[in-house]
Amino acid sequence: MSVIAIIGAGPGMGLAIAKIFGAHGYAVGFLSRTPDKMKPLVSALRIDDIRAAVFAANIHDRTSISSGLRAVKLHFGAIDVLEYSPVDATMPLAAATALSHENVQAHLDFQVHGALAAVDEVLPNMLAKRSGTILFTTGASSIHPEKGHDMFANFALASAAVRNWAHALHVALAPKGVQVGNVAISEFSSRRPGATPDAIAPLYWELHTQRDQIEKVFMFETGMSG
Repeated sequence: MSVIAIIGAGPGMGLAIAKIFGAHGYAVGFLSRTPDKMKPLVSALRIDDIRAAVFAANIHDRTSISSGLRAVKLHFGAIDVLEYSPVDATMPLAAATALSHENVQAHLDFQVHGALAAVDEVLPNMLAKRSGTILFTTGASSIHPEKGHDMFANFALASAAVRNWAHALHVALAPKGVQVGNVAISEFSSRRPGATPDAIAPLYWELHTQRDQIEKVFMFETGMSG
């Protein structure tokens, strides 16, 4: 049985990604700092005969990320796909002219160091098997900062760092059988007609299966692009 671990579980993109992979036979491990709130997602997937379970992980605590992923492996077996897209709406946001060590470091810890902890937990087994996929989600401002809302400047900076690492990992790991991809989504895309999680989720499956590709971009002005 193949397994996908989704860090950033929720009723939007997390559930949509789970449905895509679940339809192809994957068991789903949702990781969340509020696991009780994620139980309705498991019930929703069960209707479609998709195996799923929720595990506790707090992105602000790197040891919690590792223990959560280990719990997924104990429950389902080895993780074949890791999807990393955590969100914390309580984190500070700042404009480009108001960046500080504190408000930038918070996002670097959450996005970059959280991603490092997650990858460190799943990558050794993927390398041993010479197979596996790591998928990141970033804001489209990680590519086009001029199109992002200025109040998200510290988020965009950290998001760009994750995207940079994703591209570097893709080059380093592709010869070893491990695919790495990034999906960049416009911050405001969910407010636009047709820019729904169900419309965006297939991009993750495409990056998983089309392993020569590194990135998919969804901009609300133009729709999807490669």
